[in-house]
Amino acid sequence: MGRIGVAATAPFGAHVLERLTRSHEIAFVLTRPDAPAGRGRRVIPPPAKVVAERLGLRVLQPERPEIEDVDTVVLAAYGLLVPRSLLERALWLNVHPSLLPRWRGAAPVERAIIAGDEATGVTIHETVPALDAGPIAAQAEFDIEQDDDAGAVFARAAELATDLLDDVLAVSELHFVPQSEDGVTYADKIRPEDRVLDLEHPEQAVRVVRALSPHIGARTTLHGRDVIVWRARVEDGEFVPIEVQPAGKRRMTYVEFLHGVR
Repeated sequence: MGRIGVAATAPFGAHVLERLTRSHEIAFVLTRPDAPAGRGRRVIPPPAKVVAERLGLRVLQPERPEIEDVDTVVLAAYGLLVPRSLLERALWLNVHPSLLPRWRGAAPVERAIIAGDEATGVTIHETVPALDAGPIAAQAEFDIEQDDDAGAVFARAAELATDLLDDVLAVSELHFVPQSEDGVTYADKIRPEDRVLDLEHPEQAVRVVRALSPHIGARTTLHGRDVIVWRARVEDGEFVPIEVQPAGKRRMTYVEFLHGVR
């Protein structure tokens, strides 16, 4: 398909971008503007921009999506709605880390882990105005292992996405299959209340910890202190933290945390 554009912002999109450059010529990278982040609200570039600049790629950062002339744009965790006028200017192929139509929306990996799904995957589909509803060009599945956190699933999805894209982009005329209307579910954005652990249900609490690590973090109160839990397990039916981060402190093992409490 010649040169392609890539629209990406978040770490998953950055990982897909980096892998795509190994076998494809990237005309430009469309990403979101630099923005304040962290406790200090320091303005930082999005992960996809960091990768693009390291690789010497042309970067576009408009407030609203805009593209240069290409036939195909790969969309991977860009984070903004693409207007219909741009969808009509090129073929937009969205890289979605789920087995569509299950888990359309903003947080498919996190919601799959929280729900206890045993498998997920990657879907390459045409971007249409309706959310993640476009016809499918390629799809593949992989298992979610018992100890996988979101970081592990995203990494596996990025690798699989590149393999699928290599096959899709090598075809002169794509064949799309409409998505089924059966089994449609939505992966809503993670809300503050989703991060709060219910320790009365330890198995579910561990799934939430896995789903929100290493990028968001699950919250609870341990020994009277507010903490973020990054790793945990169930032992003898009880929720057992492994790695925690007290408010305003660094990450530490739960053993270190207990020494501080004492």
